Amino acid sequence: MKKEKIIYWVTSVLLALMFAFSSFMYLTKNAELVENFKKIGFPESFIMILGTAKLLAAIAFIVPVWNRAKDWAYAGTSFVLIGAVWVHVATQTPFIAPLIAFGVTALSYWSGIKLNSKASQ
Repeated sequence: MKKEKIIYWVTSVLLALMFAFSSFMYLTKNAELVENFKKIGFPESFIMILGTAKLLAAIAFIVPVWNRAKDWAYAGTSFVLIGAVWVHVATQTPFIAPLIAFGVTALSYWSGIKLNSKASQ
Protein backbone atom coordinates (compact mmCIF):
# COMPACT_ATOMS: atom_id res chain seq x y z
CA MET A 1 0.00 0.00 0.00
CA LYS A 2 2.89 2.35 0.67
CA LYS A 3 4.13 2.02 -2.94
CA GLU A 4 0.68 2.84 -4.36
CA LYS A 5 0.36 5.82 -2.01
CA ILE A 6 3.72 7.22 -3.13
CA ILE A 7 2.91 6.68 -6.81
CA TYR A 8 -0.52 8.25 -6.34
CA TRP A 9 0.71 11.37 -4.57
CA VAL A 10 3.75 11.93 -6.80
CA THR A 11 1.68 11.64 -9.98
CA SER A 12 -1.22 13.66 -8.54
CA VAL A 13 1.03 16.53 -7.47
CA LEU A 14 2.83 16.41 -10.82
CA LEU A 15 -0.53 16.57 -12.62
CA ALA A 16 -1.71 19.42 -10.43
CA LEU A 17 1.47 21.39 -11.15
CA MET A 18 1.27 20.73 -14.90
CA PHE A 19 -2.37 21.78 -15.10
CA ALA A 20 -1.91 24.78 -12.78
CA PHE A 21 0.94 26.06 -14.98
CA SER A 22 -1.07 25.39 -18.12
CA SER A 23 -4.07 27.14 -16.58
CA PHE A 24 -1.92 30.17 -15.78
CA MET A 25 -0.79 30.32 -19.42
CA TYR A 26 -4.40 30.12 -20.63
CA LEU A 27 -5.94 32.53 -18.12
CA THR A 28 -3.26 35.17 -18.69
CA LYS A 29 -3.78 34.75 -22.44
CA ASN A 30 -0.16 34.04 -23.28
CA ALA A 31 0.49 35.68 -26.66
CA GLU A 32 2.02 32.58 -28.27
CA LEU A 33 -0.82 30.40 -27.03
CA VAL A 34 -3.46 32.80 -28.39
CA GLU A 35 -1.67 32.92 -31.73
CA ASN A 36 -1.54 29.11 -31.93
CA PHE A 37 -5.26 28.87 -31.15
CA LYS A 38 -5.96 31.33 -33.96
CA LYS A 39 -3.78 29.30 -36.38
CA ILE A 40 -5.82 26.16 -35.82
CA GLY A 41 -9.13 28.01 -35.99
CA PHE A 42 -10.26 27.63 -32.38
CA PRO A 43 -12.20 30.60 -30.95
CA GLU A 44 -10.38 32.77 -28.45
CA SER A 45 -13.18 32.26 -25.90
CA PHE A 46 -12.19 28.58 -25.78
CA ILE A 47 -8.93 29.61 -24.10
CA MET A 48 -10.69 30.94 -21.00
CA ILE A 49 -12.98 27.90 -20.79
CA LEU A 50 -10.02 25.50 -20.94
CA GLY A 51 -7.98 27.62 -18.53
CA THR A 52 -10.76 27.56 -15.94
CA ALA A 53 -11.33 23.82 -16.37
CA LYS A 54 -7.61 23.13 -16.01
CA LEU A 55 -7.43 25.18 -12.82
CA LEU A 56 -10.39 23.33 -11.31
CA ALA A 57 -8.83 19.98 -12.27
CA ALA A 58 -5.49 20.96 -10.71
CA ILE A 59 -7.27 21.76 -7.46
CA ALA A 60 -9.31 18.54 -7.55
CA PHE A 61 -6.16 16.43 -7.99
CA ILE A 62 -4.60 17.50 -4.70
CA VAL A 63 -7.44 18.65 -2.45
CA PRO A 64 -9.29 15.86 -0.66
CA VAL A 65 -12.64 16.46 -2.30
CA TRP A 66 -15.62 14.39 -3.22
CA ASN A 67 -14.35 11.39 -5.24
CA ARG A 68 -16.80 12.14 -8.04
CA ALA A 69 -15.08 15.52 -8.56
CA LYS A 70 -11.75 13.74 -8.97
CA ASP A 71 -13.34 11.37 -11.49
CA TRP A 72 -14.62 14.34 -13.47
CA ALA A 73 -11.17 15.95 -13.31
CA TYR A 74 -9.52 12.77 -14.62
CA ALA A 75 -12.10 12.42 -17.39
CA GLY A 76 -11.89 16.06 -18.40
CA THR A 77 -8.11 16.18 -18.47
CA SER A 78 -8.02 12.93 -20.42
CA PHE A 79 -10.31 14.43 -23.08
CA VAL A 80 -8.23 17.61 -23.18
CA LEU A 81 -4.98 15.66 -23.51
CA ILE A 82 -6.32 13.35 -26.21
CA GLY A 83 -7.49 16.45 -28.07
CA ALA A 84 -4.08 18.07 -27.58
CA VAL A 85 -2.31 15.04 -29.04
CA TRP A 86 -4.71 15.08 -32.01
CA VAL A 87 -4.19 18.81 -32.62
CA HIS A 88 -0.41 18.46 -32.42
CA VAL A 89 -0.42 15.54 -34.83
CA ALA A 90 -2.76 17.39 -37.22
CA THR A 91 -0.58 20.51 -37.14
CA GLN A 92 2.63 18.49 -37.33
CA THR A 93 3.99 19.89 -34.09
CA PRO A 94 5.58 17.88 -31.25
CA PHE A 95 2.96 15.78 -29.45
CA ILE A 96 5.14 14.03 -26.85
CA ALA A 97 4.36 16.40 -23.94
CA PRO A 98 0.57 15.86 -23.97
CA LEU A 99 1.12 12.14 -24.55
CA ILE A 100 3.37 11.93 -21.48
CA ALA A 101 0.84 13.98 -19.48
CA PHE A 102 -1.85 11.52 -20.54
CA GLY A 103 0.33 8.66 -19.26
CA VAL A 104 0.83 10.45 -15.93
CA THR A 105 -2.93 11.01 -15.73
CA ALA A 106 -3.61 7.31 -16.34
CA LEU A 107 -1.00 6.26 -13.75
CA SER A 108 -2.41 8.64 -11.15
CA TYR A 109 -5.95 7.42 -11.76
CA TRP A 110 -4.91 3.74 -11.70
CA SER A 111 -2.88 4.12 -8.49
CA GLY A 112 -5.76 6.03 -6.85
CA ILE A 113 -8.16 3.19 -7.65
CA LYS A 114 -5.73 0.62 -6.24
CA LEU A 115 -5.23 2.73 -3.13
CA ASN A 116 -8.97 3.15 -2.55
CA SER A 117 -9.71 -0.53 -3.12
CA LYS A 118 -7.06 -1.57 -0.58
CA ALA A 119 -8.31 1.01 1.94
CA SER A 120 -11.85 -0.32 1.75
CA GLN A 121 -10.76 -3.91 2.48
